[in-house]
Amino acid sequence: MSCEVCGVLRDLSLYFNNSNEPEGGAKRRNKHSGVSVLARSLFAPSGPKSKAVVFSDGFRGNKNATGHMQASLGTLHKTYMTHKQRHNIVPFKFDIPSPDDMVSTGLKSSRHLRKVEKDTSTDPSSSVKLDELGGNSSTVAANTQNETLILDNELQHLSLERKPKNSKTKIKKPVPVSQYKPEPWMLQGEDQDMPRQLNLAIVGHVDSGKSTLCGRLLHALGRISKKQMHKNEKEAKEKGKGSFAYAWAMDDSADERARGITMNVGVAYFDTKNYQVVMLDSPGHKDFVPNMISGVTQADAAVLVVDASLGSFESGMGVNGVGQTKEHSQLIRSFGVENLIVAVNKMDSVEYSAERFNYVKSQLGIFLRSCGYKESAITWVPLSAMENENLVTAASDTRLSSWFHGTCLLEAIDSSAPPPRDVSRPLRLPICDVISSHVLGQVAVCGKVVCGAIGSDSKVLVMPSGELATVKIIERDSSRLSLARAGDNIAIGLQGIDPIHVMSGGVLCHPDYPVSVASSLELKILVLDITVPILPGLQFELHVHHAKVSASLVRIVSLLDQKTGKASAKKPRMLTARQAAIIEVKLEREVCVEEFATLKALGRVFLRSQGSTVAVGVVQVQGERAEQAS
Repeated sequence: MSCEVCGVLRDLSLYFNNSNEPEGGAKRRNKHSGVSVLARSLFAPSGPKSKAVVFSDGFRGNKNATGHMQASLGTLHKTYMTHKQRHNIVPFKFDIPSPDDMVSTGLKSSRHLRKVEKDTSTDPSSSVKLDELGGNSSTVAANTQNETLILDNELQHLSLERKPKNSKTKIKKPVPVSQYKPEPWMLQGEDQDMPRQLNLAIVGHVDSGKSTLCGRLLHALGRISKKQMHKNEKEAKEKGKGSFAYAWAMDDSADERARGITMNVGVAYFDTKNYQVVMLDSPGHKDFVPNMISGVTQADAAVLVVDASLGSFESGMGVNGVGQTKEHSQLIRSFGVENLIVAVNKMDSVEYSAERFNYVKSQLGIFLRSCGYKESAITWVPLSAMENENLVTAASDTRLSSWFHGTCLLEAIDSSAPPPRDVSRPLRLPICDVISSHVLGQVAVCGKVVCGAIGSDSKVLVMPSGELATVKIIERDSSRLSLARAGDNIAIGLQGIDPIHVMSGGVLCHPDYPVSVASSLELKILVLDITVPILPGLQFELHVHHAKVSASLVRIVSLLDQKTGKASAKKPRMLTARQAAIIEVKLEREVCVEEFATLKALGRVFLRSQGSTVAVGVVQVQGERAEQAS
């Protein structure tokens, strides 16, 4: 008999066993079945043994006595394809990322498939194993080896869902804030008559005496020990800067002491009759205004320190352009601070002249009113920080007490209007800084609770990373707290989160009520005293709470009438000084932000370009809504 493949004659006697086989016994095939060498070389398996093919239990075939599937290849193919055709193939609608877009998640997908393989292979009822083909074309044998290739026909196992890498938490769909109700523990002790916390910003032109004033105030209130003060005086004299001894109570870094200026926001604490004061000493040099914005954005009240010396006051007001006295005044008002204390410092340099004080009050008062301050909300205090005149007690120098009968600085601070506190909203705590502390642990942050409350052992969502963390420790002025509410400026130790996910400019929030995140904004702005017009395409720095991000001006939507607030001209070509407008900006990355109408503290913005603040404003529309509006 000739081979159907190669035509080689084969010996039929090899097809059956010898005649000694018992009668009635089963006829067995020879190992080679008379197949030619050429045929065997063509059809013999090459390399390692083939992996078994597993079909879902939807496939039904005939089994032989050994339990192996038995059918022709045509029948198997037809049966399998008929089974597969029962699935409806839905055309790709391009409403999800395409497979090419998901290349970066290939490793994750492979892990997912291996998991599916493991789960499927453990269910004996879900598949039928087909082994390598042997004998003739009508026989299919099952292999008992463990190596199997899974052909899973359940397409839903393949997922193109985009998930953040290394994310342990899937952010829930935001719950409407209107459904939020404070938990009972958040309100414990709220009605007790305890001093409120007041976040007090100390701002002003460089070298106006801010740090010296802070140091003198702390020393007079007993917050600086005699030992520490003696050390500061000794070190200051050794460096030829004896007058800086009190300033060094706040400027404690080597760079600040070497340069003689404040570079970062210093934090100190003291108590008055009505308040627990958190004093924020901000840098006055124009190069460090971004640091000032980041630190002082949490202020409830402010002290604007003005140098009364001849020439120094005029320098702060800016002979040509804007001085830091003006810029800081505008920024503080944009932070939402309505009550301002103006400390006219260094009055000793002008012999406590009433005439000089009135001149400063007249010139600066006009500008402050143009910034939106009401006359009744401004308190004027002449003083000398170096000579400790009119700081914590009434002036003792007759040159001052003879004509000034107002309050001293400490009394003015204690008389500040109580800031509003909102505990009824979900937690929002913008991260001012990531700090190092052996007490707080490896991951520690500081900042002001804008709204809501936070307690020890509570869960918080860290945005924009979307990671959950547990509050380990809460501290204020090195004192342990079990609970902090809106308005409290605190330090927090976190656990259960990688430090890479925690950064300045992030926000701690309620896990069920995450803060909004956006990369495009529609802003309502007021242009400051600029000399170069603002044009579409301008690159600038956008500051919002403690976050700073590069941004670009996409388009100018319209000008606004400053009296009525209504649009007066659509799509202007440029913006000039003192104009109000609505603009669209694109951010380099996503930041945590809220619309001003929703939460003011997270909706105020500052635009800076080439080292100066060019505009201040609020977020009118954020995220997808801003893009749709364009």
